[in-house]
Amino acid sequence: MTITQAVIDTLRGLPPEDQQKVLQLVESLTHSKQLPAQRKNPRGLFADRGVHITAEEIDEARRQAWSDFPRGFPGNTAP
Repeated sequence: MTITQAVIDTLRGLPPEDQQKVLQLVESLTHSKQLPAQRKNPRGLFADRGVHITAEEIDEARRQAWSDFPRGFPGNTAP
């Protein structure tokens, strides 16, 4: 017995609502295999938004975010 025949035999024994679920599952698997995963380069995602962040701005944001980490740690002079 082939896998296809085993699936068909099992499917015939299911109630109609479960057969519908199986059909939906098979269709979703078929569609997921046909559509190639298209990934965009993250550098270009916001290119048309007019956002220009410099390395200095990123460094400043990091300094601000980490300035009081960890809070309450001995030797940390942050309030």
